[in-house]
Amino acid sequence: MQPIIISHEHPDWFKPLFELLTKQGIAFQSINPVRHQYAIDAPKPDFKVFFNRMSPSAYLRDGIQGTFYTQYYLKHLELHGVRVINGYKAYVYETSKALQLSLLQSLGIKYPKSKVVNHVSKIKEALEGLRFPIVIKANIGGSGAGIEKFNSLEEVEEAIANEAIDFGIDHTALVQEFIPAKGGYISRVETIGGKVIYGIRVYLTGDTFNLCPADICQTNTGDELIRNACAIDAPKNGLKVEGFTPSEEVVKNIETIMAHTGIDVGGIEYIIDDRDGEIYYYDINALSNFVADAVNVIGFNPHDLLVQYLVDEQAKQEEVHLEKASF
Repeated sequence: MQPIIISHEHPDWFKPLFELLTKQGIAFQSINPVRHQYAIDAPKPDFKVFFNRMSPSAYLRDGIQGTFYTQYYLKHLELHGVRVINGYKAYVYETSKALQLSLLQSLGIKYPKSKVVNHVSKIKEALEGLRFPIVIKANIGGSGAGIEKFNSLEEVEEAIANEAIDFGIDHTALVQEFIPAKGGYISRVETIGGKVIYGIRVYLTGDTFNLCPADICQTNTGDELIRNACAIDAPKNGLKVEGFTPSEEVVKNIETIMAHTGIDVGGIEYIIDDRDGEIYYYDINALSNFVADAVNVIGFNPHDLLVQYLVDEQAKQEEVHLEKASF
Protein backbone atom coordinates (compact mmCIF):
# COMPACT_ATOMS: atom_id res chain seq x y z
CA MET A 1 0.00 0.00 0.00
CA GLN A 2 1.04 3.59 -0.53
CA PRO A 3 2.01 5.48 2.63
CA ILE A 4 -0.54 7.44 4.63
CA ILE A 5 0.49 11.11 4.60
CA ILE A 6 0.30 12.82 7.99
CA SER A 7 0.58 16.60 7.97
CA HIS A 8 1.64 18.16 11.28
CA GLU A 9 3.92 20.85 12.68
CA HIS A 10 4.26 19.92 16.36
CA PRO A 11 7.43 17.95 17.14
CA ASP A 12 6.03 15.85 20.03
CA TRP A 13 2.25 15.51 20.08
CA PHE A 14 2.02 12.65 17.58
CA LYS A 15 4.98 10.52 18.62
CA PRO A 16 2.69 7.83 20.15
CA LEU A 17 0.81 7.55 16.85
CA PHE A 18 4.01 7.33 14.80
CA GLU A 19 5.48 4.73 17.16
CA LEU A 20 2.38 2.54 16.86
CA LEU A 21 2.26 2.84 13.07
CA THR A 22 5.92 1.88 12.90
CA LYS A 23 5.44 -1.04 15.29
CA GLN A 24 2.62 -2.41 13.15
CA GLY A 25 4.56 -1.96 9.91
CA ILE A 26 2.09 0.55 8.47
CA ALA A 27 3.69 2.83 5.89
CA PHE A 28 3.35 6.54 6.58
CA GLN A 29 5.09 9.78 5.74
CA SER A 30 4.93 13.01 7.69
CA ILE A 31 5.09 16.46 6.13
CA ASN A 32 5.37 19.90 7.68
CA PRO A 33 2.49 22.20 6.60
CA VAL A 34 4.32 25.37 7.69
CA ARG A 35 7.08 24.75 5.14
CA HIS A 36 5.42 23.37 2.05
CA GLN A 37 4.55 24.02 -1.59
CA TYR A 38 2.37 22.57 -4.34
CA ALA A 39 1.70 23.24 -8.00
CA ILE A 40 -1.82 24.17 -9.04
CA ASP A 41 -1.48 22.31 -12.35
CA ALA A 42 0.15 19.21 -10.87
CA PRO A 43 -1.51 15.84 -11.56
CA LYS A 44 -3.32 13.93 -8.83
CA PRO A 45 -0.91 13.06 -6.01
CA ASP A 46 0.29 9.46 -5.81
CA PHE A 47 -1.03 9.01 -2.26
CA LYS A 48 -4.63 8.11 -1.44
CA VAL A 49 -5.05 9.14 2.22
CA PHE A 50 -3.97 12.42 3.77
CA PHE A 51 -4.41 13.00 7.52
CA ASN A 52 -4.55 16.69 8.45
CA ARG A 53 -3.04 17.34 11.90
CA MET A 54 -2.37 21.06 11.48
CA SER A 55 -2.89 22.92 14.77
CA PRO A 56 -4.55 26.35 15.05
CA SER A 57 -1.99 27.19 17.75
CA ALA A 58 0.91 26.79 15.29
CA TYR A 59 1.35 30.57 15.24
CA LEU A 60 2.67 30.27 18.80
CA ARG A 61 5.51 28.13 17.39
CA ASP A 62 6.48 30.31 14.40
CA GLY A 63 4.05 28.41 12.22
CA ILE A 64 1.58 31.15 11.31
CA GLN A 65 2.23 30.69 7.58
CA GLY A 66 0.71 27.22 7.75
CA THR A 67 -2.67 28.30 9.12
CA PHE A 68 -4.45 29.62 6.05
CA TYR A 69 -2.20 27.80 3.59
CA THR A 70 -3.53 24.51 4.97
CA GLN A 71 -7.07 25.49 3.92
CA TYR A 72 -5.96 25.97 0.33
CA TYR A 73 -3.94 22.76 0.17
CA LEU A 74 -6.73 20.63 1.68
CA LYS A 75 -9.21 21.92 -0.90
CA HIS A 76 -6.64 21.31 -3.64
CA LEU A 77 -6.28 17.67 -2.53
CA GLU A 78 -10.03 17.15 -2.28
CA LEU A 79 -10.54 18.50 -5.79
CA HIS A 80 -8.12 15.78 -6.93
CA GLY A 81 -10.19 13.11 -5.18
CA VAL A 82 -7.74 12.43 -2.34
CA ARG A 83 -9.34 11.11 0.87
CA VAL A 84 -8.52 13.84 3.35
CA ILE A 85 -9.16 12.98 6.99
CA ASN A 86 -10.17 16.17 8.81
CA GLY A 87 -10.43 17.90 5.47
CA TYR A 88 -11.27 21.39 4.27
CA LYS A 89 -14.69 21.69 5.92
CA ALA A 90 -13.43 20.30 9.23
CA TYR A 91 -10.42 22.62 9.24
CA VAL A 92 -12.53 25.69 8.48
CA TYR A 93 -14.61 24.94 11.57
CA GLU A 94 -11.46 24.12 13.56
CA THR A 95 -10.07 27.59 12.83
CA SER A 96 -13.15 29.66 13.66
CA LYS A 97 -14.80 29.80 17.05
CA ALA A 98 -17.39 32.14 15.52
CA LEU A 99 -18.40 29.52 12.93
CA GLN A 100 -18.55 26.86 15.64
CA LEU A 101 -21.04 28.87 17.69
CA SER A 102 -23.12 29.73 14.62
CA LEU A 103 -23.40 26.00 13.93
CA LEU A 104 -24.44 25.28 17.52
CA GLN A 105 -27.08 28.01 17.23
CA SER A 106 -28.44 26.43 14.04
CA LEU A 107 -28.57 23.00 15.71
CA GLY A 108 -30.33 24.26 18.83
CA ILE A 109 -27.41 23.20 21.05
CA LYS A 110 -26.62 25.50 23.97
CA TYR A 111 -23.39 27.54 24.11
CA PRO A 112 -22.20 30.52 26.19
CA LYS A 113 -23.85 33.77 25.15
CA SER A 114 -21.44 35.47 22.75
CA LYS A 115 -20.85 38.37 20.38
CA VAL A 116 -18.38 38.50 17.47
CA VAL A 117 -16.25 41.63 16.96
CA ASN A 118 -13.49 42.68 14.57
CA HIS A 119 -12.32 45.91 16.21
CA VAL A 120 -11.65 46.92 19.82
CA SER A 121 -13.93 49.94 19.36
CA LYS A 122 -16.89 47.52 19.22
CA ILE A 123 -16.14 45.63 22.44
CA LYS A 124 -18.12 47.89 24.78
CA GLU A 125 -21.13 47.73 22.46
CA ALA A 126 -20.81 43.94 22.36
CA LEU A 127 -20.93 43.79 26.16
CA GLU A 128 -24.56 44.88 26.15
CA GLY A 129 -26.73 42.02 27.42
CA LEU A 130 -23.78 39.95 28.70
CA ARG A 131 -23.15 39.07 32.35
CA PHE A 132 -19.77 39.56 33.96
CA PRO A 133 -17.35 37.96 34.23
CA ILE A 134 -16.70 37.71 30.52
CA VAL A 135 -13.90 36.37 28.36
CA ILE A 136 -12.53 37.78 25.13
CA LYS A 137 -11.30 35.00 22.85
CA ALA A 138 -9.31 35.20 19.66
CA ASN A 139 -11.33 33.53 16.89
CA ILE A 140 -8.31 31.38 16.02
CA GLY A 141 -6.74 30.15 19.23
CA GLY A 142 -5.63 26.74 20.36
CA SER A 143 -4.13 25.52 23.65
CA GLY A 144 -5.86 28.35 25.50
CA ALA A 145 -4.09 31.05 23.50
CA GLY A 146 -5.75 34.43 23.04
CA ILE A 147 -8.24 34.14 25.91
CA GLU A 148 -8.52 36.80 28.61
CA LYS A 149 -11.00 36.96 31.49
CA PHE A 150 -12.50 40.23 32.75
CA ASN A 151 -14.52 40.65 35.93
CA SER A 152 -15.84 44.16 35.30
CA LEU A 153 -16.38 46.87 32.71
CA GLU A 154 -13.55 48.83 34.32
CA GLU A 155 -11.12 45.98 33.65
CA VAL A 156 -12.20 45.85 30.01
CA GLU A 157 -11.85 49.61 29.60
CA GLU A 158 -8.37 49.52 31.14
CA ALA A 159 -7.30 46.76 28.77
CA ILE A 160 -8.64 48.69 25.78
CA ALA A 161 -6.87 51.86 26.90
CA ASN A 162 -3.60 49.97 27.30
CA GLU A 163 -4.00 48.25 23.91
CA ALA A 164 -3.74 44.94 25.76
CA ILE A 165 -6.40 43.01 23.83
CA ASP A 166 -5.20 40.77 21.01
CA PHE A 167 -7.76 39.59 18.45
CA GLY A 168 -5.34 37.09 16.94
CA ILE A 169 -4.24 36.35 13.43
CA ASP A 170 -7.58 36.92 11.68
CA HIS A 171 -8.42 40.08 13.67
CA THR A 172 -11.67 38.59 14.93
CA ALA A 173 -12.72 37.77 18.49
CA LEU A 174 -15.58 36.54 20.63
CA VAL A 175 -16.87 38.51 23.58
CA GLN A 176 -18.42 35.76 25.65
CA GLU A 177 -19.99 35.15 29.05
CA PHE A 178 -17.71 33.22 31.39
CA ILE A 179 -19.39 30.05 32.70
CA PRO A 180 -18.56 29.05 36.30
CA ALA A 181 -17.85 25.31 36.24
CA LYS A 182 -20.05 23.08 38.38
CA GLY A 183 -17.83 20.62 40.22
CA GLY A 184 -14.76 22.61 39.23
CA TYR A 185 -14.24 20.76 35.93
CA ILE A 186 -14.86 20.91 32.20
CA SER A 187 -15.66 17.85 30.09
CA ARG A 188 -14.01 16.81 26.85
CA VAL A 189 -15.33 14.01 24.65
CA GLU A 190 -13.22 12.50 21.88
CA THR A 191 -14.44 10.95 18.64
CA ILE A 192 -13.06 8.84 15.80
CA GLY A 193 -15.03 8.40 12.60
CA GLY A 194 -17.65 10.75 14.05
CA LYS A 195 -18.38 8.35 16.95
CA VAL A 196 -17.68 8.96 20.63
CA ILE A 197 -14.84 6.85 22.02
CA TYR A 198 -14.32 8.31 25.53
CA GLY A 199 -14.80 11.28 27.82
CA ILE A 200 -12.57 12.98 30.38
CA ARG A 201 -13.17 15.53 33.08
CA VAL A 202 -10.45 18.14 33.51
CA TYR A 203 -10.36 19.74 36.96
CA LEU A 204 -9.49 23.41 36.73
CA THR A 205 -6.94 25.38 38.70
CA GLY A 206 -7.25 29.18 38.72
CA ASP A 207 -8.12 30.83 35.43
CA THR A 208 -5.99 28.70 33.12
CA PHE A 209 -7.43 28.14 29.64
CA ASN A 210 -4.79 25.71 28.38
CA LEU A 211 -6.70 22.45 28.69
CA CYS A 212 -4.74 20.41 26.16
CA PRO A 213 -5.44 16.83 27.28
CA ALA A 214 -1.90 15.68 26.55
CA ASP A 215 -0.53 18.39 28.84
CA ILE A 216 -2.43 17.19 31.90
CA CYS A 217 -0.14 15.34 34.27
CA GLN A 218 -2.23 14.09 37.22
CA THR A 219 -5.23 11.89 37.83
CA ASN A 220 -8.04 13.25 39.99
CA THR A 221 -6.48 11.43 42.96
CA GLY A 222 -3.17 13.23 42.45
CA ASP A 223 -1.22 10.35 40.88
CA GLU A 224 1.33 11.43 38.28
CA LEU A 225 0.62 10.40 34.69
CA ILE A 226 3.18 9.22 32.18
CA ARG A 227 3.41 12.28 29.96
CA ASN A 228 4.25 10.28 26.85
CA ALA A 229 1.81 12.06 24.57
CA CYS A 230 2.62 15.66 25.32
CA ALA A 231 5.26 18.15 24.34
CA ILE A 232 8.62 18.11 26.10
CA ASP A 233 7.95 21.69 27.17
CA ALA A 234 4.30 21.08 28.16
CA PRO A 235 3.39 23.25 31.14
CA LYS A 236 3.33 21.75 34.61
CA ASN A 237 -0.11 23.26 35.06
CA GLY A 238 -1.34 21.17 37.98
CA LEU A 239 -4.48 20.13 36.13
CA LYS A 240 -6.07 16.82 37.12
CA VAL A 241 -8.09 14.48 34.94
CA GLU A 242 -10.39 11.47 35.18
CA GLY A 243 -12.26 9.36 32.66
CA PHE A 244 -16.06 9.22 32.53
CA THR A 245 -18.89 7.93 30.35
CA PRO A 246 -20.90 10.72 28.66
CA SER A 247 -24.69 10.64 28.85
CA GLU A 248 -26.79 9.57 25.87
CA GLU A 249 -27.86 13.18 25.30
CA VAL A 250 -24.26 14.39 25.24
CA VAL A 251 -23.25 11.59 22.86
CA LYS A 252 -26.12 12.47 20.52
CA ASN A 253 -25.21 16.18 20.53
CA ILE A 254 -21.52 15.56 19.96
CA GLU A 255 -22.03 13.08 17.12
CA THR A 256 -24.51 15.50 15.52
CA ILE A 257 -21.93 18.30 15.70
CA MET A 258 -19.21 16.11 14.22
CA ALA A 259 -21.50 15.07 11.35
CA HIS A 260 -22.20 18.70 10.48
CA THR A 261 -18.58 19.85 10.72
CA GLY A 262 -17.10 16.98 8.75
CA ILE A 263 -14.61 16.28 11.53
CA ASP A 264 -13.38 12.68 11.31
CA VAL A 265 -11.13 12.72 14.39
CA GLY A 266 -11.71 15.34 17.07
CA GLY A 267 -12.99 16.38 20.45
CA ILE A 268 -15.62 18.68 21.89
CA GLU A 269 -15.51 20.48 25.21
CA TYR A 270 -18.48 21.49 27.32
CA ILE A 271 -19.13 22.84 30.77
CA ILE A 272 -21.95 22.52 33.29
CA ASP A 273 -23.01 25.93 34.58
CA ASP A 274 -22.78 26.04 38.37
CA ARG A 275 -25.65 28.56 38.44
CA ASP A 276 -28.36 26.60 36.60
CA GLY A 277 -26.93 23.13 35.90
CA GLU A 278 -27.26 23.58 32.14
CA ILE A 279 -24.69 22.14 29.73
CA TYR A 280 -22.97 24.64 27.43
CA TYR A 281 -20.76 23.49 24.55
CA TYR A 282 -17.96 25.93 23.78
CA ASP A 283 -15.12 24.38 21.78
CA ILE A 284 -15.04 22.09 18.73
CA ASN A 285 -11.64 20.60 17.95
CA ALA A 286 -10.44 18.79 14.84
CA LEU A 287 -7.06 18.24 16.48
CA SER A 288 -7.00 15.51 19.11
CA ASN A 289 -3.74 14.27 20.58
CA PHE A 290 -5.59 12.32 23.27
CA VAL A 291 -5.11 12.37 27.01
CA ALA A 292 -1.66 11.55 28.37
CA ASP A 293 -1.21 8.03 29.81
CA ALA A 294 -4.62 7.07 28.44
CA VAL A 295 -4.58 3.46 29.66
CA ASN A 296 -4.43 4.63 33.27
CA VAL A 297 -7.07 7.34 32.75
CA ILE A 298 -9.68 5.74 30.48
CA GLY A 299 -8.64 2.07 30.45
CA PHE A 300 -7.40 1.73 26.86
CA ASN A 301 -5.11 3.33 24.30
CA PRO A 302 -7.17 5.42 21.83
CA HIS A 303 -4.25 5.38 19.41
CA ASP A 304 -5.08 1.71 18.75
CA LEU A 305 -8.50 2.81 17.49
CA LEU A 306 -7.00 5.67 15.50
CA VAL A 307 -4.50 3.41 13.75
CA GLN A 308 -7.26 0.95 12.85
CA TYR A 309 -9.34 3.84 11.49
CA LEU A 310 -6.44 5.00 9.31
CA VAL A 311 -5.84 1.47 8.04
CA ASP A 312 -9.54 1.04 7.23
CA GLU A 313 -9.66 4.35 5.35
CA GLN A 314 -6.57 3.37 3.37
CA ALA A 315 -8.12 -0.01 2.51
CA LYS A 316 -11.33 1.69 1.31
CA GLN A 317 -9.35 3.90 -1.04
CA GLU A 318 -7.40 0.90 -2.38
CA GLU A 319 -10.72 -0.86 -3.10
CA VAL A 320 -12.03 2.19 -4.94
CA HIS A 321 -8.82 2.33 -6.97
CA LEU A 322 -9.08 -1.34 -7.92
CA GLU A 323 -12.72 -1.00 -8.90
CA LYS A 324 -11.93 1.94 -11.19
CA ALA A 325 -8.97 0.08 -12.67
CA SER A 326 -11.20 -2.90 -13.53
CA PHE A 327 -13.39 -0.87 -15.90
